[in-house]
Amino acid sequence: MSAMGTRVTTTTQSKLMPFLIDTFLNSNVFATRQIGAAKRWSGERMKFPIKWKGNITGTSFAGYDTFSTAATDNRVNMEFVPKFFQITVTVPLDEVWVNNTDEKVMDLIGVEVVGSAQDMADNIGTLFYGDGTGNGSKDFLGLGAIVDDGGAVATYGTLARSTYTTIQATDTSSGGTLTLAKMDTLYNAATSGSQHPTCGFTTEAVFSLYGQLLQPQERIAKDVSMIKQMGNYGKAGTGFTSGTGFTGLFFKGFPILADEKCTSGELYMIDEKYVDFYALDPAKASKAGLAEAIPYKSVDIQGNDYSDMPGLGFCWSGWVKPTNSASIVGHVYLGGELIGTNPKRTAVLDSITSV
Repeated sequence: MSAMGTRVTTTTQSKLMPFLIDTFLNSNVFATRQIGAAKRWSGERMKFPIKWKGNITGTSFAGYDTFSTAATDNRVNMEFVPKFFQITVTVPLDEVWVNNTDEKVMDLIGVEVVGSAQDMADNIGTLFYGDGTGNGSKDFLGLGAIVDDGGAVATYGTLARSTYTTIQATDTSSGGTLTLAKMDTLYNAATSGSQHPTCGFTTEAVFSLYGQLLQPQERIAKDVSMIKQMGNYGKAGTGFTSGTGFTGLFFKGFPILADEKCTSGELYMIDEKYVDFYALDPAKASKAGLAEAIPYKSVDIQGNDYSDMPGLGFCWSGWVKPTNSASIVGHVYLGGELIGTNPKRTAVLDSITSV
């Protein structure tokens, strides 16, 4: 950029635009859809009863045949405890004082808090593809745990997958190549009648490979809602409509979405009815005086997937003033867990490198 001469710089003010362009954060598709449609967490732990085997006392009979009176014990609980994540926000007071002058165009503190919350959501997007064992198993569970057949994650929801085989997902190696036949097989493994995958998630590279498999007349990209099914905390009517979200290529009537957070070489097929993020309600913490809910939407930050999203249930600790420095420190919190209540209806094709 060429410098202006002093005739200009001494007679003309600079203009600082009243918004921040985010050039760092990338796509975070799966986490955006999950956290944006979070359901409320309740209790010390959440239990989901599952039926894992059938009643075997059924039989044909004639005349005075006797029937079995044995009880059938075919249900068990999957159990989950909440996990927690935080990010630190700190601002030196001298910068706050300078910001609060007549020339302020953006609120420094507000931008720092919201920007850090967005960075935090980006961090969580990475965890949502993991298996939950990171940082001493303090990480949120991710698709690496939900969509597994027991080979990598032997226990899920406190249940051993070798015993409770119906909570095994389909985990198949592609052998390196992606084909429509392999996608058909993966889809069929997660499908029973009307129960079938509703959304697919993969890397940008695999998304492009899938596009190469389609005939030109089939390669139709459509907008897919940023928020899945329901809106914030499961309330109907608060989700975004078509045209405000991501671009997907469709397979058997459901979208395949590219997510830069997805594990390399993997293609997930998920019935999103059975995968939800359960979040501790920030309003409860606020009422108890422990933390306050913070708005996620910000007109000051543009250029990422978080700028137009509604509040995501994040909590703010409030500012703390250290005794030995002129600064303020606070923390953004999120508590809950990503839970797949029916892993059987999920599948993953991995090790994809080509077509």
